[in-house]
Amino acid sequence: MRQSFDDIATGTLLWPEPVRPPEPSPNAGHRDRLRERARKGGLSALPDYELLELFLFRSVPQGDVKPRAKALLARFGSLAAVLAASVEELCTVKGIGPAVALDLSALHEVTLRAHREPIVKRTVISSWTALLAYVKLALAHEPREQFRVLFLDKKNQLIADEIQNHGTVDHAPVYPREVMRRALELSASNVILVHNHPSGDPTPSHADIDMTRQIVEAGRTLRIGVHDHLVVGREGVASFRSLGLM
Repeated sequence: MRQSFDDIATGTLLWPEPVRPPEPSPNAGHRDRLRERARKGGLSALPDYELLELFLFRSVPQGDVKPRAKALLARFGSLAAVLAASVEELCTVKGIGPAVALDLSALHEVTLRAHREPIVKRTVISSWTALLAYVKLALAHEPREQFRVLFLDKKNQLIADEIQNHGTVDHAPVYPREVMRRALELSASNVILVHNHPSGDPTPSHADIDMTRQIVEAGRTLRIGVHDHLVVGREGVASFRSLGLM
């Protein structure tokens, strides 16, 4: 369309608005600044929410992830509890979808496997401190009671670490015959029983004591020893043997 001088003079011709650069985001450069602080001061110097942010940068390539990191910590109470949460639980937090939740769960599994290595390569009895650290990491923040068994060979090396049952917030059914049946299948010579108290207090209950005695008795007839029963809570790990309960 040809433009006339009259159009220009009367102002009826509409010239396109000049393209303006976008306003800089108040969070621009935050990721680079946080990474630089981590490099200079070390990861251990970062508070939990910033350490979580660094990980979320990879799961969420763009945008501000600080609100998500803080929301996760507020929802679950601690960094350890965030990582121990299930994918379904993580997805209840605003801004956390299935992909991000799976990444966080994968990080927890990596940590678990790293802690499991010392007790796999050595006799469990000689790496007791590592064992306690492992079971606490695995179970201290479980929202439901979980019963698992560590099956050992005659040299007390770990054959398998298996979950026998999941339960409710205060009970996981345990069947001594099933524990011993599985021990026979794996040719295990000894077992260590492990379960958690979601309440946080690892003090053994009367039901825990009765159940342990039943498993010890079942194992005695099959010559399968029960080395210990560990009860895990956020406040620590209780050992039946150390408490004189077996």
